[in-house]
Amino acid sequence: MKAILMTDKGSSDVLQIAEIAEPKIKQATEVKIKIKAAGINPIDTKVRRNGLFYAEPLPVILGCDGAGEIVETGDAISEFNIGDEVWFCHGGLGKEPGNYAQYTVIDGRWLALKPKNIRFFEAAAMPLVLITAWNALFVKGSLQPGETVLIHAGAGGVGHIAIQLAKLKGAKVIVTVSSNEKASFAKSLGADHSIIYSQNDFVEVLDHLTAEKGADLVFDTVGGEVFSQSILATRYFGRLITLLDPSEQNLQEARIRNLLIGFELMLTPLLKGLDGERDKHINILKQCVPWVEQGLLKVHVSERFSMQKITQAHALIEQGHTVGKIVLDIATDSSS
Repeated sequence: MKAILMTDKGSSDVLQIAEIAEPKIKQATEVKIKIKAAGINPIDTKVRRNGLFYAEPLPVILGCDGAGEIVETGDAISEFNIGDEVWFCHGGLGKEPGNYAQYTVIDGRWLALKPKNIRFFEAAAMPLVLITAWNALFVKGSLQPGETVLIHAGAGGVGHIAIQLAKLKGAKVIVTVSSNEKASFAKSLGADHSIIYSQNDFVEVLDHLTAEKGADLVFDTVGGEVFSQSILATRYFGRLITLLDPSEQNLQEARIRNLLIGFELMLTPLLKGLDGERDKHINILKQCVPWVEQGLLKVHVSERFSMQKITQAHALIEQGHTVGKIVLDIATDSSS
């Protein structure tokens, strides 16, 4: 089969297409999947640049997100059948093969049937960002109907999903974006207000929109100075959830405001083998299927790349201004 191999750490040039043997089912609980598409996420580029999380030998296959069709099942599999279309977030961090390949073998526990109304490339774009946004808003952030949430980078991969989840919860959604075009995009997803941070101080605008109370919940997907300023945008006794490391930021104001500060790294269960937490991830995917099938939750895929253009795909996502998600097309047929 064809696969994209990470042959070393460094620039995108370390990604090489190669012919390797197809993976085989080794355990009765495993299924073999013909991958149709793989999501491309910032974590892929970070692993490529900085190295693997594990002391595994190179080369490895990157790509956490995937969607495809089951072509073989182990003897203990009863929930799935050959021909089932599935989506998943598995592998791609070094220990287990990722999804930049034509086939993979995964334990059936870490799969869910994909929504019937979306194509493989759309399904492959969703798991990581969907689980991340769900956990940040609902598990860590305890978002309630009628509350105000500020979502940074509302047009991004995680942000554009978070907007929709927050609106489904009945929250008032304010987002930060970098342009008028992205503001329009966020509004089309349900955002009540968009703050163009290149033109305005988002803390001042938020204060105006909330009668100087601040947001009940702030979801930081950017980090750095944005996290620091987000403290000022969070109401007293509010919640601030971040995807990034804020260790170098001054937390004195956060303490004065009595904020609950939380972290969301949805890859922790995969990295640390926390199976019970991974079960929760699968339940999130299953819970979201009806919303996707009813058209209440959509993913925006701005670019699709062939395997031959993986270096261009990584270059694009490293620029940091992608609208929605970008996807790697594994299958060559039009149904992908």
